[in-house]
Amino acid sequence: MPLKVGLFGFGRTGSIVASEIAKDPALSLQWICRKNLENTHHFASRVLGFDSDFAPFVSFKNLTEEFLKTNPVDLVIDFSTGATTQLYKKLANNKIKIVSAISNYSDQELSCVKQVSSETSILYSPNITLGINWLLMASKVLKSMIPHADIEVVEEHFRQKKDISGTALKLARHLDLDPAEHVNSIRVGGIVGKHEVIFGLPYQTIRLTHESINRAAFGTGAIFAAKWLRHQPQGFYSMEQVLQESFKQKLREMQ
Repeated sequence: MPLKVGLFGFGRTGSIVASEIAKDPALSLQWICRKNLENTHHFASRVLGFDSDFAPFVSFKNLTEEFLKTNPVDLVIDFSTGATTQLYKKLANNKIKIVSAISNYSDQELSCVKQVSSETSILYSPNITLGINWLLMASKVLKSMIPHADIEVVEEHFRQKKDISGTALKLARHLDLDPAEHVNSIRVGGIVGKHEVIFGLPYQTIRLTHESINRAAFGTGAIFAAKWLRHQPQGFYSMEQVLQESFKQKLREMQ
């Protein structure tokens, strides 16, 4: 039976994620929650170019207990803003699991997410692409093997992005680097997002690189996380855990 999914957010990334969910036969996109419903189609399917009516839009203020009971889902994927954490308790009350891809939570919002994870399964990843999380895991393993290497993080993004990449900051933290000294930012047109970790050794360098070619990468990552979370008990999870478990399983199968 397909996994019934609700989606929070329908912006530049959310709409692409919605399209990826709708195309996956293992998932069924039930509805999409967004802030503004003015001047839009009733069904997200029409906006996405499908010929049938499914995935109606609902406003966040109308995401009531009654709505959730009459429009049940197994899991919600969140690509909106940190403010939606106030709705997580309501989702948990209806036994709905959550995949959160919010880029930046405040300390208070993250605390709320962790509290709700005692009542339902929540997987949180600020960058939910598979490649970035493999990069994070591989970088940590490599550093443990060559702890004396010089390490620099380089992040490249589109010109309009003003802040330092949250993913680059996370890479730095996990590698015990001072972001002010070891995160290098580049802003030019034509780049969706690229992260590189450079290990400098005598007579050689090792470069681990991930580049997003299309925002659909966020959709495939979120779908991967949703399918994994479907079978997990209540608790707080990360994409790193998902990939570590998958990697260990594959190693066991290869032995």
